[in-house]
Amino acid sequence: MPMDPREIESLIKAKFPDATVEIQDLAGDGDHFAARVVTRAFKGKSRVQQHQMVYDALGGRMGGVLHALALTTQSPPD
Repeated sequence: MPMDPREIESLIKAKFPDATVEIQDLAGDGDHFAARVVTRAFKGKSRVQQHQMVYDALGGRMGGVLHALALTTQSPPD
């Protein structure tokens, strides 16, 4: 069952309330998305740690309901 991009954004923002989140449906099928997430919570974290934090926010949906998510993550400039 496809996932609504607003649900992805909502899950991420629930974990990172200060985040700027942009979601793009790459294939129009509700299974392949790109997300850009900018939050202060990423400050001092490696790219891998940032991505793990986003996957954690998605609560186990990666690889199941959400088939593919291309992530761009960063902390805001100081």
